[in-house]
Amino acid sequence: MSYSQMPPAQPQFAGPPSESPAQPGGTPKWARKRIAIPAAFLVFFVGVGVGSAGEAEGEGTGVSGKGGPQPTVTVTRTATAEPSRTAAAEPAGDDKPSADAPETATVPDFVGMGLQSAQDTAQKAGFHGLTSHDALGRERMQAFDRNWKVCSQNVKAGTSKPTDTDLDFGAVKLEEDCPAKDEKPPTADGGTMPDFTGKSVKAARSALDSGVSLTVEDALPDDRWVLVESNWKVCTQEPAAGASLDGQPVTLKAVKFEESCP
Repeated sequence: MSYSQMPPAQPQFAGPPSESPAQPGGTPKWARKRIAIPAAFLVFFVGVGVGSAGEAEGEGTGVSGKGGPQPTVTVTRTATAEPSRTAAAEPAGDDKPSADAPETATVPDFVGMGLQSAQDTAQKAGFHGLTSHDALGRERMQAFDRNWKVCSQNVKAGTSKPTDTDLDFGAVKLEEDCPAKDEKPPTADGGTMPDFTGKSVKAARSALDSGVSLTVEDALPDDRWVLVESNWKVCTQEPAAGASLDGQPVTLKAVKFEESCP
């Protein structure tokens, strides 16, 4: 291409750098552009403005906006209504039901029964708090109830008692005779030595303080070991009955219950 064929140079627009050359009609292209604002944004903006104005109006006049909630009134109604429902559900004064009274039952006569039968009879009558003790005061355990018979009971037969009453049976072995009344184990009250003569070694040990040094010997020259202490009876003791117990050692000599003391 020769210089004579080149198109003439276009005139340069001298306006602002961001402006474009004028279009036909005399209006620049940049002046005819519109900013598209979404309608949702306009609604939100208007709503916020109106809400803010309503709050400001309410604060200034002391009156809440149109249709506004009244939280104070609502809370007060709820607080006063709740006790009313509670009061209506629970009877007041003498109308309020008392605690359930315990059931009662008639205490059977257990004397002469085998210990196991007596316990079964008591449970059928509604009594379940059952204990037993050695009526001879030897402090033997009733390990096999069928080998024992009832000599006494702590609650008189024929009386009406609550079923949670504890029943205690005094018992002896089947081959033994019941005593006229239950024999009580000895006690070392007042710090003096009890009279253990004829009592079981086990009862004597239970009467003494657990810290006492106790020696038990065979009263016969057989030098036997005293293993089941409830089967042995005391023949002699040292110190003697009535002596002051000041922590001194105690010695007992004993034989089996079916034996005689030397």
